[in-house]
Amino acid sequence: MSDPVKDVDPPVIELKDVRVIYKSRTGSLFKAERVAAVDGVSLAVWRGKTLGIVGESGSGKSTTAKILVGLERPTSGEIWFKGRRIESFSAPVRREIGRVVSVVFQDPATALNARMIIRDALRDPLDVHRIGTRSQREARVRDLIRMVGLPTSVLDALPTQLSGGQRQRVAIARALALEPDVIVADEPTSALDVSVRAQILNLLTDLKAELDLGLVFISHDIQTVRYVSDEIVVMNRGKVVEHGPSADIFASPRDDYTRTLLGAAPALL
Repeated sequence: MSDPVKDVDPPVIELKDVRVIYKSRTGSLFKAERVAAVDGVSLAVWRGKTLGIVGESGSGKSTTAKILVGLERPTSGEIWFKGRRIESFSAPVRREIGRVVSVVFQDPATALNARMIIRDALRDPLDVHRIGTRSQREARVRDLIRMVGLPTSVLDALPTQLSGGQRQRVAIARALALEPDVIVADEPTSALDVSVRAQILNLLTDLKAELDLGLVFISHDIQTVRYVSDEIVVMNRGKVVEHGPSADIFASPRDDYTRTLLGAAPALL
């Protein structure tokens, strides 16, 4: 039976046979070795669904994340955005993608200016895209901080005055500022204490349901990916070695690499 949502709307973003090739310094002086960081990856991201991407360090999952948010240009393959193929990565195209696809990084320090109070950090993307009046932007900032479960008193704090979990909540709020269709979360809990990880995962899951967001959750921990994902992509050495519904992959993994990840991973959030 077909999914009626997929029959009506195209994916927010889709990769078709995408490759990213880097030149390595390990080659000879006159012939650099070529390394495929991403090798023939195809996947689609839909609103209201969570796609988990899992693999060890060097598997290509973070490079795939950069492609999804427009930070990396593929060497070959196709990128489709809301049903149309992206032919160039011009500034207007990157800006359009940036309004629809937001990113949450592993370390919130990469998204937050240590010298900028939280109020200004949340208002910054609204200012850049000239959204609303000044009073409307201020109201949006207050809504965002409440949305991620923090008191409005946080708005006058600097990032260094907050805990790691609070900073990641602020980073999520900033990712939501432009009302995106999709959030790409690249290892968003690995820098946090174990006691805080489940809170952030629950927050992302609740926001996905409340706002009908698409969520791409990237992690080396297959048990964490299982906790939040509807569908899972397993990557190894730049390739997708397994792709399917989360329940199916955990019930009957087909690839040896997937079975190795499942056997090695403790059930920790």
